[in-house]
Amino acid sequence: MRPLARFNIRNAQQIADRLGPGLITGAADDDPSGLATYSQAGAQFGAGLLWTMAFTTPLMIGIQLISARIGWLTGQGLAASMRRVMPQWLTLVVVALLLFANTLNIAADVAAMGEASQLLFGGGKHELALMFGLLCTVLPIWLRFEAMVRVLKWLTLTLLSYVAVVFMLHVNWEAVLVRSLIPKLQGGSSYWTMVVAVLGTTISPYLFFWQAAQEAEQRQRLDFGTGPERQIAPSALFVREHLYRIKLDTTVGMVFSNLIAFCVILATALTLNTHGITDIQTTAQAAEALRPLAGDFAFALFSFGILGTGMLAVPVLAASSAYAVADALQWTSGLDRQLLEARGFFTVIGAGTLVGTALGFTSLDAIKALIWSAVVNGVIAVPIMVVMMRLGTRRDVLGEHILSGRHQALGWFATAVMGAAVVAMFALS
Repeated sequence: MRPLARFNIRNAQQIADRLGPGLITGAADDDPSGLATYSQAGAQFGAGLLWTMAFTTPLMIGIQLISARIGWLTGQGLAASMRRVMPQWLTLVVVALLLFANTLNIAADVAAMGEASQLLFGGGKHELALMFGLLCTVLPIWLRFEAMVRVLKWLTLTLLSYVAVVFMLHVNWEAVLVRSLIPKLQGGSSYWTMVVAVLGTTISPYLFFWQAAQEAEQRQRLDFGTGPERQIAPSALFVREHLYRIKLDTTVGMVFSNLIAFCVILATALTLNTHGITDIQTTAQAAEALRPLAGDFAFALFSFGILGTGMLAVPVLAASSAYAVADALQWTSGLDRQLLEARGFFTVIGAGTLVGTALGFTSLDAIKALIWSAVVNGVIAVPIMVVMMRLGTRRDVLGEHILSGRHQALGWFATAVMGAAVVAMFALS
């Protein structure tokens, strides 16, 4: 092998090793319910909402960097840090609302996986959904931290199927670039309702808790490890290196997340919207409508993407709930813990996934579940972001690594945008 080839492979491996919580967080943001929102946006408004992906990308990077920094620098999950600036009862209320929203989201995601697998393989969608629900329950409990992270990192690759779908279509890239960077805003409540839905889908509270917890867990493994990994008093260089890793990981993860969302909006705009199909409620409907327009292969890629991102997002949703509950109640937590060592933590993971799966066997409408989940997420996202911004400027929490003025400005802008989105959500409902 030539030296240049070895160099490229080695550098690619080093970059891949640096990616983890941020990449997984970004990919989990494109869960089946999120893909349904993006499919609706493309089918209903064509390329008219592509600009939202460019607009939300820096906001996502900024706010997720804050949660990740809080987790790694404190060695604690987000709910544990929130207790330092919020009354205990208010922290518990926020965590309870997060648990409620995540469970509804799990219900919608598992149902979407059942419908997608029925389209691909046949069989009963409820039975298939139950199978996926049980698998998503067992994996986080059975696998240890490093193995679970490896599984989730591999599952992120399934989202590339949406990139492949776009490249199977005829795309006027010059027009797409213009629509992405120069928004052509429309009037009407339906347009702005969809803008709010996209914002709420891309910036979700469960992602804050998940990434903060993953970074905290990495820090704990360094602080309490043995041998060369042990770092009781980390040097300034050591901290800077990890903050750079967090920045790289989060930036790549959020750009990847919005790239996939961009491809879903574009693919449905070029196929469904172009052919007058504008009423799409679920990802399964989007996949099925895609088959006669883009072919069986595009349909299969779209459907397999639903399964892959569902297998990634459901454990993340359940684990983010478990981390939040454990931190709020000061329980032992962590995916690298033994089952009996962190009984409460793993109970929340299992119960959240199983209850979400069971809701699919009731009369609960998946679309209504998504609406309720979006409402609750919107309600709690803003106060959580405000608390995160406060934590990010406190030296007694982050020491000398408080947020820079530029990062504070970006974080507060993201918070203001989400606040405006919540107001608009209630005003338009």
